[in-house]
Amino acid sequence: MKNQKEFPLEIKISFHKIIEQYRRQLENESSKISKEYLGKILDYISGFPVLEDGIENSEYLNKLKDPIRILMKDLFPEILSGTQIKAISVPFHNIIFNSTLKFREILAGAGKDFSLNMRDLSEDLEYIYACILILNKYYGYDMDFSRPLYYDIPDENGILRHYRIELDSHFMELEPGENACEITKDDVDELIQNIENVEFWKQKFPPKSWIFKGFTIITLTDVTVDDAISDLKTTLLQRNTSGNEEMEKFEEIFKSIYKIPNLRVGFTMYNEQESTFERMMGNRSPSFLLRDKKAVDCRKALEEEAYQKLVREHNYFSIPNVTKFSANSSENLLAKSLNDAGVKSAILAPIAKNNILLGMLELVSFEKNVLNSINATKLEDILPYIVTAVERSKAEFENRVKAVIQSECTSIHPSVLWIFEKEARKFIKDLDEDGLASFKDITFEDIYPLYGEIDIVASSEARNEAIQKDLLDQLEFITSIVCQAEEIEKLDIYEQVKFRIKEFQDDLADSLSTSSEQKVFNLLQREIDPVMAHIEKQTPLLKEKVGDYRKNVNSETGIIYNHRKNYDEAVQQINRTMARYIDRRQIDAQEIYPHYFERYKTDGVEHNIYIGAALTNKKAKPFDEVYLFNLRLWQLSTMCEMENRFYQIQENMPLKLEAASLILVYNTTLSIRYRMDEKQFDVDGTYNARYEIIKKRIDKANVKGAEERVTQKGKIAIVYSNRKDEREYLRYIKYLQSKQYLGDKVEKLELEDVQGVIGLKAIRVEVLYHLKNEQHEEQIFTYEDLEKVLGKIVGGNKTENREDDSYHKDSISNP
Repeated sequence: MKNQKEFPLEIKISFHKIIEQYRRQLENESSKISKEYLGKILDYISGFPVLEDGIENSEYLNKLKDPIRILMKDLFPEILSGTQIKAISVPFHNIIFNSTLKFREILAGAGKDFSLNMRDLSEDLEYIYACILILNKYYGYDMDFSRPLYYDIPDENGILRHYRIELDSHFMELEPGENACEITKDDVDELIQNIENVEFWKQKFPPKSWIFKGFTIITLTDVTVDDAISDLKTTLLQRNTSGNEEMEKFEEIFKSIYKIPNLRVGFTMYNEQESTFERMMGNRSPSFLLRDKKAVDCRKALEEEAYQKLVREHNYFSIPNVTKFSANSSENLLAKSLNDAGVKSAILAPIAKNNILLGMLELVSFEKNVLNSINATKLEDILPYIVTAVERSKAEFENRVKAVIQSECTSIHPSVLWIFEKEARKFIKDLDEDGLASFKDITFEDIYPLYGEIDIVASSEARNEAIQKDLLDQLEFITSIVCQAEEIEKLDIYEQVKFRIKEFQDDLADSLSTSSEQKVFNLLQREIDPVMAHIEKQTPLLKEKVGDYRKNVNSETGIIYNHRKNYDEAVQQINRTMARYIDRRQIDAQEIYPHYFERYKTDGVEHNIYIGAALTNKKAKPFDEVYLFNLRLWQLSTMCEMENRFYQIQENMPLKLEAASLILVYNTTLSIRYRMDEKQFDVDGTYNARYEIIKKRIDKANVKGAEERVTQKGKIAIVYSNRKDEREYLRYIKYLQSKQYLGDKVEKLELEDVQGVIGLKAIRVEVLYHLKNEQHEEQIFTYEDLEKVLGKIVGGNKTENREDDSYHKDSISNP
């Protein structure tokens, strides 16, 4: 065969088998008409001996078009040519001839540039299949190599249609050529073991070593819908079904099923608790109902009939003519959304399981009437798979929710999850075997603890000052209104109210007690509010000002919260940023050696770290003290970075706060236990409890012989009790000084004894703060210089010595 690819078979297209069958039929035929018909065919064919000898050049087939058509009339009846998709071919070759009218129309619709190729069939695989054909046909083996074969052919609208191929090989025979190798049983055993090694098969079946004589008949069956449903199942089984590529594939599948080139597909989820329609998880799937909205009440989204069918009855709702539908239902979101999107016809299909609505599939077209109640029934074979996929997606989302809750709301850190999983498996096994099980407390022994905190200096004072300012501002606001009201309407009560307010202002200016807020609240409720109501009613000129006052007042408490809000927001933002920062840095530290980590937010951020062999499972590398030393250095450098971040994030805050940092060095190991009743780790045993006592009291400890807290703004205090720890941390400090994390001033201090804790010492070292000016040149400052450069607002009052305003904050690099 001319231009034949590398193939074990030398192709000779021959019709000798059907000609021989006609001859036998002529001898045995009793009907005169049939005998005459067969005789004429054979007489005509005898003029073309090449049809029986074999055609080696496929280009010659066109010249033999008529005799082949006449010879094949019984197998290709003309009356069925418009309905059957049938042609003559040869195995695994793109040679098609004597095709039916229907076959020719399909190929014409695909376009001139279309090339007919079998789906997912490489040349290597074709070669091996041809060899297996020889083993079965010639040697009598029964190797089952059958697999569905398909042609994918686009129609005139560009929609890809899928056709299953049926091969009829009755009119072919195989014989060895000159280069053919004799195949033994041992060869066959070896070939089966090397099914993917095409080079080995070529050794046993060299190219063109066997002769194919005859032809095959291929019959195509349109399986577009079945194949599309199969593709749909595959697509839905993929994990990222809401991704852009998957959505495009999804739409192509529905286009094939509905034969609508401009078909679009959308999804809308249903939230049963809120009775709302929402965007699908991942937010990549379009929703033609919601458009640019994230969620909407389902009653407002649908008109009554659509609501009853979709939400109540879980039935399809088809709109063959959106324009006509909108004219009758202009008030609901569905009509407006479809119109705005240019949709002309649509089908909405409920995705429901166990009579619970999960969501809605949207099919839309930009032509009217092409989507309707008739072809909506096609979805009956499709929706079960979509329901399963949506249900799985919803379950995965719920699992993510639980994972977030576990990550954010419990103390089970990933580093120790292995022991909890081990205990959970034991729990389930005991429950299945005996019906009784208990989840025991989990204990880890010989663990090294690390503790650190970055705390807001004088947070209670700052909060009280904010409360004090709010109360004074509120009383001043009221005084202003009362004074103006007094000018308009002379009433003695106004004078008395001003007197009462002055009493409270004087009291608040001196100090803020625990009962101050309640006293002001009582004053407002009993004495001020009736007067303000009178002013609002009787003095129209002050109605707007009283309204402004009420806008600033909290509706539930009647108190202004401006300064307190600034304080709370500052603390929340600082805590949130500090927590996220140490969380990110801690992920890197886990890569060095697994350890338990927890942090919690108070007026600042505290963290606990536990490291030791007992905390790691067998897969982890063996524990060594070097990992402890590395973690201590990591902790100290991270605290320096957090100090820098603390001030960087306050650049645009109305309230400025200071930080003081502390690290506790504990020189002995301890045991920790996860207490099931409290759902958290805690030290185990009376002796180990000393560690918790120290943690709770050291930030309040004073330097011995001085009225001075060990924690100071702009410095990190490292508290310890052992000289070995002192030497270790002095080495770290010297290293971080070289990295310009820490300043030159290093203090070695003894601490006053606090209840239950004696003999503690501390190293206190200044932190260096890194800033960049407008020329992006880095400048390094101690805290004292930082106050001057940035004009820090200490205790809410701006300092007078602001020297330079041309700096902005930038985080320091990791060591």
